[in-house]
Amino acid sequence: MLYLNCSNNPLSSTTNTDNLYERDYYLWLEHTAQLISEGKFSEVDTANLVEEISDMGRSEKKAIKSNLIVVLLHLLKYKYQPQKRTNSWKASIREHRRRLRDDFRASPSLKNYFALVFDESYQDSREQAADETGLPLDTFPAKSPFTPDQVLNPDYLP
Repeated sequence: MLYLNCSNNPLSSTTNTDNLYERDYYLWLEHTAQLISEGKFSEVDTANLVEEISDMGRSEKKAIKSNLIVVLLHLLKYKYQPQKRTNSWKASIREHRRRLRDDFRASPSLKNYFALVFDESYQDSREQAADETGLPLDTFPAKSPFTPDQVLNPDYLP
Protein backbone atom coordinates (compact mmCIF):
# COMPACT_ATOMS: atom_id res chain seq x y z
CA MET A 1 0.00 0.00 0.00
CA LEU A 2 1.32 3.43 -0.85
CA TYR A 3 2.32 5.91 1.81
CA LEU A 4 -0.26 8.30 0.41
CA ASN A 5 -3.01 6.13 1.86
CA CYS A 6 -1.63 6.38 5.41
CA SER A 7 -3.13 8.64 8.04
CA ASN A 8 0.22 10.38 8.59
CA ASN A 9 0.44 11.33 4.94
CA PRO A 10 1.93 14.83 4.59
CA LEU A 11 -0.17 15.37 1.47
CA SER A 12 -3.43 14.69 3.26
CA SER A 13 -3.18 17.93 5.22
CA THR A 14 -2.50 20.01 2.15
CA THR A 15 -3.33 19.93 -1.50
CA ASN A 16 -0.09 21.71 -2.35
CA THR A 17 2.14 19.29 -4.24
CA ASP A 18 4.24 22.06 -5.78
CA ASN A 19 7.93 21.26 -5.52
CA LEU A 20 7.21 17.88 -3.90
CA TYR A 21 10.00 16.49 -6.08
CA GLU A 22 12.50 18.80 -4.33
CA ARG A 23 10.95 18.52 -0.84
CA ASP A 24 10.49 14.75 -0.54
CA TYR A 25 11.72 12.62 -3.41
CA TYR A 26 10.40 9.31 -2.07
CA LEU A 27 6.96 10.78 -1.43
CA TRP A 28 7.03 12.27 -4.93
CA LEU A 29 7.71 8.79 -6.34
CA GLU A 30 4.81 7.28 -4.43
CA HIS A 31 2.50 10.15 -5.33
CA THR A 32 3.42 9.89 -9.00
CA ALA A 33 2.88 6.11 -9.01
CA GLN A 34 -0.50 6.55 -7.38
CA LEU A 35 -1.58 9.23 -9.86
CA ILE A 36 -0.58 7.02 -12.78
CA SER A 37 -2.29 3.95 -11.32
CA GLU A 38 -5.47 5.99 -10.88
CA GLY A 39 -5.25 7.30 -14.44
CA LYS A 40 -4.85 10.91 -13.29
CA PHE A 41 -2.27 11.67 -15.97
CA SER A 42 -3.00 15.38 -16.12
CA GLU A 43 -1.90 15.70 -12.47
CA VAL A 44 1.45 13.96 -12.99
CA ASP A 45 4.61 16.08 -12.69
CA THR A 46 5.67 15.12 -16.21
CA ALA A 47 8.80 17.30 -16.38
CA ASN A 48 10.41 15.56 -13.41
CA LEU A 49 9.05 12.17 -14.43
CA VAL A 50 10.69 12.48 -17.85
CA GLU A 51 13.95 13.53 -16.19
CA GLU A 52 13.83 10.53 -13.84
CA ILE A 53 13.17 8.08 -16.67
CA SER A 54 16.05 9.57 -18.67
CA ASP A 55 18.32 9.33 -15.63
CA MET A 56 17.41 5.67 -15.22
CA GLY A 57 18.62 5.00 -18.75
CA ARG A 58 21.86 6.85 -18.08
CA SER A 59 22.39 4.85 -14.89
CA GLU A 60 21.91 1.58 -16.75
CA LYS A 61 24.46 2.63 -19.35
CA LYS A 62 26.95 3.72 -16.70
CA ALA A 63 26.64 0.34 -15.01
CA ILE A 64 27.33 -1.48 -18.28
CA LYS A 65 30.43 0.57 -18.96
CA SER A 66 31.69 0.33 -15.39
CA ASN A 67 31.29 -3.45 -15.24
CA LEU A 68 32.87 -3.85 -18.67
CA ILE A 69 35.92 -1.82 -17.60
CA VAL A 70 36.36 -3.95 -14.49
CA VAL A 71 36.19 -7.21 -16.46
CA LEU A 72 38.66 -5.92 -19.05
CA LEU A 73 40.99 -4.58 -16.35
CA HIS A 74 41.16 -7.89 -14.53
CA LEU A 75 41.51 -9.86 -17.76
CA LEU A 76 44.48 -7.67 -18.67
CA LYS A 77 46.06 -8.09 -15.26
CA TYR A 78 45.39 -11.83 -15.40
CA LYS A 79 47.01 -12.11 -18.84
CA TYR A 80 49.98 -9.78 -18.38
CA GLN A 81 50.86 -10.49 -14.74
CA PRO A 82 50.51 -14.28 -14.50
CA GLN A 83 52.88 -14.39 -11.53
CA LYS A 84 50.47 -12.21 -9.54
CA ARG A 85 47.21 -13.96 -10.39
CA THR A 86 44.86 -14.12 -7.46
CA ASN A 87 41.50 -15.66 -6.78
CA SER A 88 40.17 -12.17 -6.12
CA TRP A 89 40.84 -11.26 -9.77
CA LYS A 90 38.93 -14.35 -10.91
CA ALA A 91 36.13 -13.59 -8.45
CA SER A 92 35.92 -10.00 -9.69
CA ILE A 93 35.79 -11.14 -13.31
CA ARG A 94 33.00 -13.59 -12.45
CA GLU A 95 31.05 -11.00 -10.43
CA HIS A 96 31.16 -8.29 -13.09
CA ARG A 97 30.33 -10.74 -15.85
CA ARG A 98 27.31 -11.80 -13.79
CA ARG A 99 26.26 -8.17 -13.43
CA LEU A 100 26.53 -7.68 -17.19
CA ARG A 101 24.58 -10.91 -17.83
CA ASP A 102 21.84 -9.79 -15.43
CA ASP A 103 21.67 -6.34 -17.02
CA PHE A 104 21.40 -7.87 -20.50
CA ARG A 105 18.63 -10.22 -19.34
CA ALA A 106 16.68 -7.29 -17.91
CA SER A 107 17.39 -5.01 -20.89
CA PRO A 108 18.62 -6.87 -23.98
CA SER A 109 18.93 -3.62 -25.92
CA LEU A 110 21.87 -2.66 -23.68
CA LYS A 111 24.01 -5.11 -25.67
CA ASN A 112 24.06 -2.48 -28.41
CA TYR A 113 25.51 0.03 -25.96
CA PHE A 114 28.04 -2.59 -24.77
CA ALA A 115 29.27 -2.97 -28.35
CA LEU A 116 29.32 0.79 -28.83
CA VAL A 117 31.53 1.47 -25.80
CA PHE A 118 33.69 -1.66 -25.96
CA ASP A 119 36.75 -0.05 -27.56
CA GLU A 120 36.59 3.07 -25.39
CA SER A 121 36.18 0.91 -22.28
CA TYR A 122 39.17 -1.15 -23.30
CA GLN A 123 41.30 2.01 -23.54
CA ASP A 124 40.15 3.05 -20.07
CA SER A 125 40.95 -0.38 -18.65
CA ARG A 126 44.31 -0.44 -20.43
CA GLU A 127 45.32 2.85 -18.79
CA GLN A 128 44.07 1.70 -15.41
CA ALA A 129 45.92 -1.61 -15.77
CA ALA A 130 49.15 0.29 -16.41
CA ASP A 131 48.52 2.44 -13.33
CA GLU A 132 47.67 -0.51 -11.09
CA THR A 133 50.43 -2.85 -12.25
CA GLY A 134 53.21 -0.33 -12.75
CA LEU A 135 53.83 -1.87 -16.17
CA PRO A 136 54.39 0.48 -19.12
CA LEU A 137 51.23 1.32 -21.03
CA ASP A 138 52.64 -0.24 -24.20
CA THR A 139 52.74 -3.61 -22.40
CA PHE A 140 49.03 -3.74 -23.11
CA PRO A 141 48.02 -3.86 -26.79
CA ALA A 142 46.42 -0.74 -28.25
CA LYS A 143 43.56 -2.93 -29.52
CA SER A 144 41.78 -5.29 -27.14
CA PRO A 145 43.23 -8.79 -27.16
CA PHE A 146 39.79 -9.97 -26.00
CA THR A 147 36.66 -10.15 -28.09
CA PRO A 148 33.32 -9.02 -26.67
CA ASP A 149 32.24 -12.68 -26.61
CA GLN A 150 35.32 -13.65 -24.58
CA VAL A 151 34.68 -10.84 -22.14
CA LEU A 152 31.17 -12.16 -21.51
CA ASN A 153 32.07 -15.87 -21.58
CA PRO A 154 31.91 -17.13 -17.96
CA ASP A 155 34.54 -19.80 -18.71
CA TYR A 156 37.08 -17.67 -20.56
CA LEU A 157 40.37 -16.71 -18.95
CA PRO A 158 43.43 -15.70 -20.96
